[in-house]
Amino acid sequence: MFWIISSTILFATMAVFMIFVRLKAAKKPVSVKKIILPPIMMSTGMFMFIFPVFQVEWLQVGEALLVGILCSIFLIKTSKFEIRDKDIYLIPSRAFPFILFGLLLFRLVVKLILGSYISFGETSGMFFLLALGMIVTWRVTMLYQFLQLKKTIPEEKHA
Repeated sequence: MFWIISSTILFATMAVFMIFVRLKAAKKPVSVKKIILPPIMMSTGMFMFIFPVFQVEWLQVGEALLVGILCSIFLIKTSKFEIRDKDIYLIPSRAFPFILFGLLLFRLVVKLILGSYISFGETSGMFFLLALGMIVTWRVTMLYQFLQLKKTIPEEKHA
């Protein structure tokens, strides 16, 4: 029970941190690097699967990734770009904090349910994959939208 509570508190702290990071990031132009770095940095967490306690079955991998992809829809729908002074900015959505906390609540409920059927390590592995599936899907979509919008900006600024 200690691990479930402490990991949930950690996730809630990360969610609050992400709200502030996203609001601060809205003040600076977006770049390809800023879009692709978070999932690349997060992917280093895959090393957790070296340890048997975190390993999950392939069906669980698929389930976690599918749920992550479905959850990414909320983030995709609230991520909009705009052009200001020939730079591209991510517009902060008022719904973003609610979506993050909604996902936190969803994660907590599912974690409590799953935690009674599978081990803490497997649950941790599945939720890492869920988050990775969500982040990668969201960021790939953002990258596509960013590159499409960038094509509409006159070339002199791209140098």
